[in-house]
Amino acid sequence: MRADASPPQAVILAGGLGTRMRPRTERTPKFLLPVAGRPFGAWLLERIAAAGFGEVVLCVGHLGDAVRGAMGDRFAGLQLHYADDGPALLGTAGALRRALPHLAPVFLMTYGDSYLPFDYLAPLRDLRTHPGALGTMAVYRNEGRLDASNTAISGDLVVRYEKRRADAPPDAALDHIDYGATALRREVVEALPADAPLGFEVVQRDLASRGRLRALAVSARFYEIGSEQGLRDLEAALAAGAETEERG
Repeated sequence: MRADASPPQAVILAGGLGTRMRPRTERTPKFLLPVAGRPFGAWLLERIAAAGFGEVVLCVGHLGDAVRGAMGDRFAGLQLHYADDGPALLGTAGALRRALPHLAPVFLMTYGDSYLPFDYLAPLRDLRTHPGALGTMAVYRNEGRLDASNTAISGDLVVRYEKRRADAPPDAALDHIDYGATALRREVVEALPADAPLGFEVVQRDLASRGRLRALAVSARFYEIGSEQGLRDLEAALAAGAETEERG
């Protein structure tokens, strides 16, 4: 078990089936899908390294051996560790629980299909300066534009989280969306049941209901490759040099 939080650690959830991207993902994990001529994972890991992280835990499942083979133990100066779901996919929170032996006391969790033009260290800095919180989630004022909004905030707290489908009826109270990067304390993961399939939305909903999840507002839109349109949008942004990292 990790005894300290240095160097800063990111955990990437990269074990899903990528069903919306089939048939591409039948033989290639979503993390390795080509984006602007390179595997998506290369773009993401380089961005995380540039933000100042020193190590990454990759939670893998579907075609996880392909991810190991492509990325190895070091990439872009990052030390890489792997946690595998095993024979049955465990879901996003279940995958985090499987990775527990690798986790730092405070770490940044993000998704293996998200590319975020902001400072990935910002949620960690926020959480470390608020000892009463258990997590800090980056949020974007979405109002149903890019996907179904799922978050309500009040000041600097997430007060409600509800995972919703893109075609769900609008809920005016949910005007923000999970941006795709959350700083967490390891104790949150320790409290989860071992080897049980569980989605991270259960954790988000619980922490929000208890007033223990902070909100870090982000102004730059997010990118994702979980859909064909999302992949095209990211390719266009990269081609335009739009690594539009939020400043300030």
